[in-house]
Amino acid sequence: MISEDTAAVRPPVLRPGDTVLLVSPSGPTSPERVARGMELLTGWGLRPVPAPNAYARHGYLAGTDDLRAADLNAAFADPEVRGVICTRGGYGAQRIVDAIDMAAVRRDPKVVAGFSDITALQFALWRGARLAGVHGPGAAWRDERTPLRSAESLHAALMTTEPVSITAVPTEETFGVRVPGRATGTLLGGNLCMIAASIGTPDLPDLTGAVLLIEDVQEPPYKVDRMLTHLRRAGALDGLAGVAVGQFTDCGDGWDTTIVDVLTERLGDLGVPVLGGLPIGHGPGQLTVPVGTRATLDTTTATLTTTPA
Repeated sequence: MISEDTAAVRPPVLRPGDTVLLVSPSGPTSPERVARGMELLTGWGLRPVPAPNAYARHGYLAGTDDLRAADLNAAFADPEVRGVICTRGGYGAQRIVDAIDMAAVRRDPKVVAGFSDITALQFALWRGARLAGVHGPGAAWRDERTPLRSAESLHAALMTTEPVSITAVPTEETFGVRVPGRATGTLLGGNLCMIAASIGTPDLPDLTGAVLLIEDVQEPPYKVDRMLTHLRRAGALDGLAGVAVGQFTDCGDGWDTTIVDVLTERLGDLGVPVLGGLPIGHGPGQLTVPVGTRATLDTTTATLTTTPA
């Protein structure tokens, strides 16, 4: 059981002048998509540098497995690189996590930021180095989805050591998912599909005493049901302290059973506090939250508060 924040390795905060390597561990992207992200990072005083293979393309992957793993390992080994910011998710991180040089990660812990498929990478780094991470937008930035508030949230998580507090938003579709209570534990998780895909691998963390974060995109209610049921039957949710429910984007149209129905049914009888409506995930206004650090979920104040990554 990992329940104390002291169990996490928290890398040094990013400072103006620091070099951050932009890597693509999963799906392909393009310089045009990343240009806005580089503009933001530069405006914060950082030095964003695309990895050698950041714009590679190999079908639905951002280059071959060897190339993607090489970029990650180069970032972890280079003392000049102080942060690793993933360009996007997509698919492919699970194919390369076993090739990560965990000794290099442990020698020089660095901020690793991303979400979606990057949940697989952050799970591997938690397993291999107990490295706390940053669950937030990638460098392939879109202002229409991640406006100023999203940028400010990512900036605060990367470049300050202030606690992060996120309040549930009534207009979020999952806002009605709630089981009253207050829970404290290590915040772990991210994309539900990647959490479920980690069952049976070394990377699924022991969630005993943890607050589980879940979000997803374009998964119909029955698939969300299947993933949560799989996690339950595998015993992965036994002993949870609580569940933080983020955005389930484009997951419900055209079905009699809504995503809120499924989340309420599959999470409501776990006997732990559940808070929905958190603007964390693939939806508009995505906010950034540390993972692998101590968190408190409080349904009375409708907040998720974490110590910094």
